[in-house]
Amino acid sequence: MEAEGLKLAAISYDPPEILAAFSKQRGVTFPLLSDVGSATIRRYGILNTVPDEALGPEKDDPAVKAAVEKYVSVLSVNPRMVGMAFPGTFVLDRQGRVTSRFFEDFYFERNTTSSLMLKLGAGTVPVAATKVSTAHLDMTTYASDPAVAPGNRFTLAMSVVPKPGIHVYAPGASTYRFVTLTLAAQPFVRILPIRYPAPATYFFAPLNERVPVYEKPFTLLQEVVLEGTPQAQAALKGKDSITLTGTFDYQACDDKICFNPASVPLSWSLALRPILREPTTPPR
Repeated sequence: MEAEGLKLAAISYDPPEILAAFSKQRGVTFPLLSDVGSATIRRYGILNTVPDEALGPEKDDPAVKAAVEKYVSVLSVNPRMVGMAFPGTFVLDRQGRVTSRFFEDFYFERNTTSSLMLKLGAGTVPVAATKVSTAHLDMTTYASDPAVAPGNRFTLAMSVVPKPGIHVYAPGASTYRFVTLTLAAQPFVRILPIRYPAPATYFFAPLNERVPVYEKPFTLLQEVVLEGTPQAQAALKGKDSITLTGTFDYQACDDKICFNPASVPLSWSLALRPILREPTTPPR
């Protein structure tokens, strides 16, 4: 992150003694900031009010119970949870202005740092990559992280370079097969909508048509969540890796010929990390 000009700080509602103990226990070297009374959390508009609801008169309401499981805990709520934030990441510029923000849908699912870096376009990821070549394009595929744990939200990347004189079709090219990644379904893996870069417009004079295409190198980012529910953790326990497979489909043309649609098999293998569970106890 520092090589890309980024610094990191974490803010939580935990008291300084808890953060100090956690920092020492985990070997954390970046600042952990204690937001006493959740003042900053409130000013950022990300206070999680579900613990208050779960401890109040509506605690037995099915909607409240569902919100607790999604936003607070699958076990139970206690008064110490009041004041917590919805988890997320803000990216600020040197003037302190927020330029990007990333938030999760469930409290036990978090973006990995490397995945955020990919989405920000900040440098390359130091992971093993696979190179694939076809008659129409060259492609490099890699994952944002070499290893993931239950609850991680990470990214699969496909950097595509069309060969000279070739274009492939982008979403919106209704009469052609546009570039698509289809991942094979498997338990406890959730596939999020793929991110497409902005295409160029190609004018094909013989048909008097304008279609969205990619002629220059582009990268597709496919976000994936390895679910962190108790059921997922139990199913993944004892496994040391996970493999994701899929196909990359496209149709390529030059200025004279439209080639048949093509399909390229792809796979990504990632190591599995366990969730660290030892509690943090401040010194007495």
